[in-house]
Formats: sequence, C-alpha cells, structure tokens
Amino acid sequence: MSESVGCCDSVSQCFFDYYTSKILIIRSKKVGTLNRFTQALVIAYVIGYVCVYNKGYQDTDTVLSSVTTKVKGIALTNTSELGERIWDVADYIIPPQVVRRLDEEEEDGSFFVLTNMIITTNQTQSKCAENPTPASTCTSHRDCKRGFNDARGDGVRTGRCVSYSASVKTCEVLSWCPLEKIVDPPNPPLLADAENFTVLIKNNIRYPKFNFNKRNILPNINSSYLTHCVFSRKTDPDCPIFRLGDIVGEAEEDFQIMAVHGGVMGVQIRWDCDLDMPQSWCVPRYTFRRLDNKDPDNNVAPGYNFRFAKYYKNSDGTETRTLIKGYGIRFDVMVFGQAGKFNIIPTLLNMGAGLALLGLVNVICDWIVLTFMKRKQHYKEQKYTYVDDFGLLHNEDK
Repeated sequence: MSESVGCCDSVSQCFFDYYTSKILIIRSKKVGTLNRFTQALVIAYVIGYVCVYNKGYQDTDTVLSSVTTKVKGIALTNTSELGERIWDVADYIIPPQVVRRLDEEEEDGSFFVLTNMIITTNQTQSKCAENPTPASTCTSHRDCKRGFNDARGDGVRTGRCVSYSASVKTCEVLSWCPLEKIVDPPNPPLLADAENFTVLIKNNIRYPKFNFNKRNILPNINSSYLTHCVFSRKTDPDCPIFRLGDIVGEAEEDFQIMAVHGGVMGVQIRWDCDLDMPQSWCVPRYTFRRLDNKDPDNNVAPGYNFRFAKYYKNSDGTETRTLIKGYGIRFDVMVFGQAGKFNIIPTLLNMGAGLALLGLVNVICDWIVLTFMKRKQHYKEQKYTYVDDFGLLHNEDK
C-alpha cells in the first residue's frame, strides 16, 4: 500500500513540476571560446551562405521559354550518283514527316542539319535479289517462302531463289530495286561545308511571378549588327547567330569527324537573373555539349541517321525514286533559369531560422560542459536547483 502511494506521489510531483530558465555564467576560457566560435559559425552560415550566396531574402521563380530557329548555308557536292550539285537550306533539311522544315522560323527546341548521305538512284517497284544475310541466303526455291515479309528484310519474297552474285544466291523480293547499298558512309562527309552553316536562335523567356519578360536579342542589338555578327565569347558574346562548327568546337568535338556518322549536340541557354539589380544585368549564358554516346568501347549503331526518298514519274508514267540514307547532327536547344526578387516573407523565415540556430549554440555548449568537462558534476549542481513549494514549507513550519 505504501509503495503505491509513493509511486503516485512521484508521478504527481513530476507532473506538477515547473521549469524556468536560469542564467549560469561560467568563467572559463575554454567554454567561452567554444561558445563564441560556434556562434560565429552560425552567423557566418546565415549571413554568408543563406543571405549572400543563396539570396535567402528573395522569392524565386523558374523560367518559361520558347525557342525559334533559322538555319542558313550553302554547300557544294560532286558525286557519281548526282554529279555536281548545290545544296541550300531546302535540300539538307529533315523530311517533313520527321521534323518540321527549317527553312522557315518554327516553334521547336531542336533543328537538324544533314552532313552526309548514301544515295541510291533510279529505284522502281520491281523484283530483285535480296541483300545477303544469314536469313536471306538460299540454295533452292524451297528456302524462300512466297509472301514472307521479314521486318528486317528488304521486301516481300516471291518464292524464288536467284543469283545475287556469281557465288551467292539469295531470295528474290518485290521491293524498290535496286536495293540500298550496304556500305559505310563517305569519309570525309559529303556536306563537309555544313561546318560553316549558321543558325539564328531566338529565345523568349518569362518569369510569370514577377511579370518579367526578355529575349536573347538584347536591346542594344539592331538589324545591321545581326547581318554580320557571329557568336564569339571574346568579341560577340551577345550575338544570337552561331556557326555550327563553333558550337561543336566549344564542346571539344571535331565537326568533320562527327559529321561522318552524325550525332546530337546540346545548346544550353541559362537565364539566372537577380531582379533586384538592373534588368540589363539579366543576360543569357550559352554552353554547348555533346549529348549522344561516343564511347569507343561501345560503338554499335553510332551517330544519328534516317532515310527519306524523293519521288519522280517518267514520261511513260513509271514511278521512280531516289533513296537517301542521311547522316547529320541534331541540335537540341535547352533553356534553364531562375529569377529572384526581394520578398519580406522568405527574409523573415530565414531570419527566424538563423535565430533558432543561435539558440542551438547554448544547447551544444551545455552538452559539452555537462558531459566532457572535468568539473561537470559541479556545473550540473549549479545549473539545476530544486525549490519546493513555499506554501507547503510555510504550513510545515506551523
């Protein structure tokens, strides 16, 4: 019975205890140095990192962006299939069914430039021997199933085994004949002059939270300047016209090597704007990098290529086509950015967080003093004082 009463008294005493802060001044150089050093670290973090470096006094917004591109350039080729030929912007574009035309301005973050090709001329709908593969070689008609359509083949089989060459027989197919040649792309590339093509990139950005708009054609740029400028980090860092060879070069790549098999380049435009400063300080920063894989240890299916055809009709009504396996470089324009402007709410929040961190300094110092100092027991006795209820003491004296 007495034990249960004592337990109830202990619980009641803990429940009705009241804790109030007590100032204990410890005159110790070690503790004082630790306290001031920790306070200095917190103040340096709040002022240096949160306020100055990270601009914790600002509200932020992410960029909304649109990009239009226009490519210009002329190249000369001389091939056995086409002879001497001039290629302008209407010739070296991707076909319309793959990507929209680039001879007009368009709302697209990517553009493609043809740099190399394998050309098969005068194809007609007819029958011919399939290209030799383990699946297409044959010794008799029985090896060629009529009507069979291999998704990786060249056409629909007729059921006949015919001579592909003097020593090789393959299944005959109904297809566009003659079939495309299985050869490596030309090296050097046919459109080597594409290195000197230029592209005008027009980028409009908006920060809706701050109702701020701007574009990369800055107010100091006029029409006469655009007719002759080309982007250069030293002489023309604000020019929005880029030479393709310079884009690839800034990514530490060789344009002529890349043009053989094609590839993918990234044009990165970064808008980091401090809207507490003059608007003229908000300007784009351009960087360039290669995006596709060029690992020499994993060079299966390198580069970037596609096929397209140009169709014709002869005077007798026969349809023919020229098949082109095109290699080229795709340029992806990517826009990043963040803007900041003073706002009282994040300012107060970060100030409150800083004061809370300063309050932790005393907790850290108390823990060190009461755990590791030689006189920790003496400090503990001085820090914690237990005082009974004065009303109870007065009654006991009576």
